[in-house]
Amino acid sequence: MIDPTPRPKIPPYTWNRPIGLGWDKPYTVRYASNLDDGPWHGMPLGGFGAGCIGRSSRGDFNLWHLDGGEHIFNNLPACQFSVFEEAAGKKQAFALCTEPPADGSLPAWQWYPKTRGGDGETGTGTYHALYPQSWFVYEGVFKAELTCEQFSPVWPRNYQESSYPLAIFEWTAYNPTDEPIVVSIMLTWQNMVGWFTNAIKSPPVQVRDDGSPVYEYQSRWGESAGSFNRWVEDHFRVGCLMSRLSTNEQPVEGEGQLAIATVTNPAVEVFYNSRWQCAGTGEDVWRYFADDGSLSDQDNETPAAEGEQIGVALAVRFTLRPGKTRKIPFILAWDLPVTEFGSGAWYYRRYTDFFGRHGKNAWSMVRTALKHSDTWKENIQAWQKPILEREDLPDWFKMALFNELYALTGGGTLWSGADERDPKGQFAVLECIDYRWYESLDVRLYGSFALLMLWPELEKSVLLAFARAIPAGDDTPRIIGYNQAAAVRKIAGATPHDLGAPNEHPWEQTNYTSYQDCNLWKDLPCDFVLQVYRDFLLTGGSDIEFLTDCWPAVVETLAYLKTFDKDGDGIPENAGAPDQTFDDWQLQGVSAYCGGLWLAALEAAIAIGKILINQSLSPNPQETIATYQSWLDQAKPIYQEKLWNGQYYRLDSESGSQVVMADQLCGQFYAQLLGLPDIVPRDCALTALRTVYEACFLKFHEGKIGAANGLLPDGSPVNPKATHPLEVWTGINFGIAAFMVQMGMKEEAFALSEAVVRQIYDNGLQFRTPEAITAVGTFRASHYLRAMAIWSIYGVMTNFRGSH
Repeated sequence: MIDPTPRPKIPPYTWNRPIGLGWDKPYTVRYASNLDDGPWHGMPLGGFGAGCIGRSSRGDFNLWHLDGGEHIFNNLPACQFSVFEEAAGKKQAFALCTEPPADGSLPAWQWYPKTRGGDGETGTGTYHALYPQSWFVYEGVFKAELTCEQFSPVWPRNYQESSYPLAIFEWTAYNPTDEPIVVSIMLTWQNMVGWFTNAIKSPPVQVRDDGSPVYEYQSRWGESAGSFNRWVEDHFRVGCLMSRLSTNEQPVEGEGQLAIATVTNPAVEVFYNSRWQCAGTGEDVWRYFADDGSLSDQDNETPAAEGEQIGVALAVRFTLRPGKTRKIPFILAWDLPVTEFGSGAWYYRRYTDFFGRHGKNAWSMVRTALKHSDTWKENIQAWQKPILEREDLPDWFKMALFNELYALTGGGTLWSGADERDPKGQFAVLECIDYRWYESLDVRLYGSFALLMLWPELEKSVLLAFARAIPAGDDTPRIIGYNQAAAVRKIAGATPHDLGAPNEHPWEQTNYTSYQDCNLWKDLPCDFVLQVYRDFLLTGGSDIEFLTDCWPAVVETLAYLKTFDKDGDGIPENAGAPDQTFDDWQLQGVSAYCGGLWLAALEAAIAIGKILINQSLSPNPQETIATYQSWLDQAKPIYQEKLWNGQYYRLDSESGSQVVMADQLCGQFYAQLLGLPDIVPRDCALTALRTVYEACFLKFHEGKIGAANGLLPDGSPVNPKATHPLEVWTGINFGIAAFMVQMGMKEEAFALSEAVVRQIYDNGLQFRTPEAITAVGTFRASHYLRAMAIWSIYGVMTNFRGSH
């Protein structure tokens, strides 16, 4: 049977929502100082490290991560798709956002209706998202059936196009009636060249109420003086180029170009206006467009005066005969080649390796996109198809698996240009927008599985940056936010917590966070060693150069951590301060979490040493292996003896706590993952995991939210006012689920994961997945890196086939 509506084939596994339908009770932020932009988030568009733009399910472009590591959430009404239609003698035109501008601008424009029938349920179409594609399907307003598909060229093991600052919009219009329909599709855009840089060049660092460092970011939003636009005709390619006057020979941060474009052919008419007033009534665009779908065909390159806001408009008009379909492409490109951090610290973005670095390449990108976008889409579909067709994966899991990758585009991502040392550039994703520093090592222990499986060379580049940072010291004094103690920034040999922040010099100045003294953390060195061996093993086990480069740092940081073994029993003790990833949670003595990671890290280091024995390295791996083996032989029985209580592993050996810690056996998960000897007996691990499932998940709000970090065996809290123990951490839950799959508890793993996924995607947290949610509908730390741990579940299920 022929499909009567030739709309694009949208997979049935998208996150979807009626266009413009709000949320009755979306999750709200737990702490007032944390970011809460509200639920209107959609899939971000753009390549890794190129900056991204988000468009929500009400149709507005509202997320502007165009300055590396910085966050702007603001609806810009002039950036908009609009549709004119004339059918059966009736004309109508709508800007395709359901929310008129809050500031009263563009009053001449008509805005798309969000509901029909007044019951709040009958939508005027549906938004769908399955990263890196999303779709707007418009229904019940126009006679023509209209769909806008949007995507950027992102697919695995692609280290070129995945960096491009491009958004492709492909419109499909179909006429289901028996009369011709005239349709015109318009894209308008505001010239925002020069906006995306911090006007405060060296902002002082403050300490926020939650003890974490923060600095002021003041973009040059709306500073458009000197901006100018021009109309471009390039054979069949037509569009508008947005630039800005500059006296700099090479562009500085924020400078460059934007472009919107389409193609012309004898079956369509193209209209344009290269300079209209975005801050005015919008009449200079709308009076033409609403009348007949045209524009004034005005090309005006006059630069904007002080206080003036100018935009461009591009419209494609065509007549659809009954039963016919037409596809219309639009391209949005931005060329902002420089990303700057602290004063004088800046990098060219990765895409400049392919398009050049002078900030005048937006039209070159347009040409590339119009030539290759069909192939790009095929590559995306070829990647997704085998996963989407798997019958052993639930629909909600397929949806979340792809959509959680949004953070690789939207997470303040950096990807620098290539050089001799880093042939694919350097890469980094923020821990989150609230904790604005890069690649927090404890968080990426689970959160980096997606990068490992899909872009393994970028994953290794992050670990190499940590390897380079471990020997370095930084004696800068600082006050620790948690307890006001004095500390130095970075001790030589300590594994840094992070790779730095957007206001300093990422990759070079590490250990930015000062909420805790991370030099004292007991998990970071272990996290480093385990990720090094994991990245080697699960990418084919052949990259000896990678292991060789990391080996000195492995040896140095394990020796550093061993200095915290105060009683000489082979296991570094936790010191009663929150000295690990659960940084509000005090552990004392040998802890299940850190002790287990220590045992697994020693095993991984022994395995690395054995591989490198013939590599003439210093120190000689043979001697080092013997040292590690002696520590391991001493420590393993002590871990079991001190912590196993017959039902689960105690939180630690000295606090007397009876709490069931959800992530108590992360070390055993990693040992099994890497084919290392078990750090605990398998039967004990299984019993402990079942206890976690019962106490922390099923008995916590009837298993509807996810597993809390730590509860008593009966599911009650030790302290009802505690923070971390009573939070459900999204990424930790996915990591525990991966462990459950390893242990033959697949059904339980999916029950746990589904509860978390539904909380996120049913309650307005989509495309800003937080670190933590609570039972009272609050969240903490949105746009969080660790949630990409959902890929660890898929990795374990497939034995990581395809990740190398």
